[in-house]
Amino acid sequence: MNSKPEILGRARRTTVMILSILLAACGGSDDTQQSTQTDQGVTPDASAPLVCESGPETTPEFLNRLGCVDDFVTLASTPIDGSIPGARSVKSVIDRFDNNALYFQNSQQYPIHWDFASAHLSGRGLPVVPMLATFNSTEYSSPSRRFVLGAVTHYEGPDIYCFELSPYDAADGEMIAAAYREVSAGTWLGRRLFFHPTSKRLEGIAESFGADIPVITTDQLFEGIDYQPLNVAESYGRLTFLTAAELEDTFLSFRDIAVLDSVPNDISVLMGIITGEFQTPLSHINVLSRNRGTPNMALRGAFQNAELRELEGRWVRLSVGLSDYEVTEVSQAEADAWWDENKPGAVQLPGVDLEQRALMDIEDIVDVTSDDVYSAIKAGTRAYGGKAAHYSVLAQIEGVPSPKAFAIPVSYFFDFMEQHGFTAQVEAMLADSEFTGDPAIRDARLKELRDAMEEAPLDPEFEAAVIAKLRAEYPGIRMRFRSSTNAEDLEGFTGAGLYRSKSGDPDDPSDSIAEAIRKVWASVWYFRAFEERSYRSIDHLAVGMALLVHRSFPDEEANGVALTNNPFDPQGLEPAFYVNVQLGEASVVQPEPGVTTDEFLYF
Repeated sequence: MNSKPEILGRARRTTVMILSILLAACGGSDDTQQSTQTDQGVTPDASAPLVCESGPETTPEFLNRLGCVDDFVTLASTPIDGSIPGARSVKSVIDRFDNNALYFQNSQQYPIHWDFASAHLSGRGLPVVPMLATFNSTEYSSPSRRFVLGAVTHYEGPDIYCFELSPYDAADGEMIAAAYREVSAGTWLGRRLFFHPTSKRLEGIAESFGADIPVITTDQLFEGIDYQPLNVAESYGRLTFLTAAELEDTFLSFRDIAVLDSVPNDISVLMGIITGEFQTPLSHINVLSRNRGTPNMALRGAFQNAELRELEGRWVRLSVGLSDYEVTEVSQAEADAWWDENKPGAVQLPGVDLEQRALMDIEDIVDVTSDDVYSAIKAGTRAYGGKAAHYSVLAQIEGVPSPKAFAIPVSYFFDFMEQHGFTAQVEAMLADSEFTGDPAIRDARLKELRDAMEEAPLDPEFEAAVIAKLRAEYPGIRMRFRSSTNAEDLEGFTGAGLYRSKSGDPDDPSDSIAEAIRKVWASVWYFRAFEERSYRSIDHLAVGMALLVHRSFPDEEANGVALTNNPFDPQGLEPAFYVNVQLGEASVVQPEPGVTTDEFLYF
């Protein structure tokens, strides 16, 4: 067990774990597969043929080369349906850090690149593979990226094998050409493997390739085909049109069915997706759609499609079938009834304790000597929220440095909501079909509520009590007021990032604690928080906001997030702390584009 951190980007350890996979050779020839692509006018590779790596009784997690068509079939994604022409993919990874080591991942076991890279290419002498969000923000865009991520796809209709990159990949021509040569040399196809540019930008780059890289465009590949089913399913939702670029700053409702001009890298929970560009079988949004059980399809010209545009903003039923699709208008009542029957299981809140009125020192919230600490944390959450209850336990662990803190119970939040008529305002909104049926109206009215809450005065006695405690126990210190609801840090629902924190100074009228408290309370009604709770059937009126209060850190040297387990070790063989940290006040959760946080494991 290592006694010091293993830092991302540092030199590799001298000892590297060598994984050997004993694979039986598979028999048979692939003459039929080869002749089909040879007929396309591409000269076969003159190098010696590769041999099959997999056998009939082997299911490897990855191969370093595809020696025959059986290897491809063994690793390829599951076809949509055996009765119709489709496409299957094997995702490829080139590790530029490791001398361009090439991997073809089992794409049924590891449907996205990160799944495989984090399991097999993280640690053990290699740099730590970052968490998914950071991985996605760098490995498809940065010129100095560690990996080149692609896929070998077989299109059954034309019987053509292609090397593809994701349509949003920002690789330049030199990187793409080098990746194609590595992958083609690692397959039995050689230069009979086409490069298929999956976006207009990649098509432009491919025009500069020489004869050694055969190119086939989407129009050539799908000549005469306008419809592509990706995930066969049915759902009801409101039809919304957005460009993929607009997804950067537009949050869709989970009840929306999105029509997009192109294929994005990621997307929030939706009732369905229609893209105007064809997708690859293992595109991120299709993996998400399959995991969520929501329909996903591609339709040429969908963004300009007149029939779809007529239904923009209306409630519809989307049915994606194997050979056809159907979009029909429905009433909101029909859509609501479908949602009630098909929504995910509700998250059960622990309830609220309105009897607690004390501004409680953090170490007094949870009794860690209790025979049932779990129940003690749950009881603390009812009165002081999940964040404060869990921090109470952390603050009582000997040897763990933690700032002195106290918590303001949920009872004062409910007092505030009642005193100013905000509870009645929420009840009226929830009963209004325009509010529940139109995300734009919902967003606007929630903002009106937040604005009103941020202007309403606090109860004078409550405000005086908070200021008195701060001056007596935290004199001259600017304080941080952090959200701590009873609807976060729960089993099965973290609520991470839904609410806000705000600093305040009792001795600075321009930076008042009253403003900080009101802003944190108002964040209960952020659009994204409301949508996440609605998706999980959480009763909005049962949500109470407590406050965790400790000193602020305006000039921190670093800030970060830590997990008390090793997310790259699902078997539990290498227990470690995972730390994701950023210099100064730069955001770890939402860094600027192109900014990557440091990450390390402490074993």
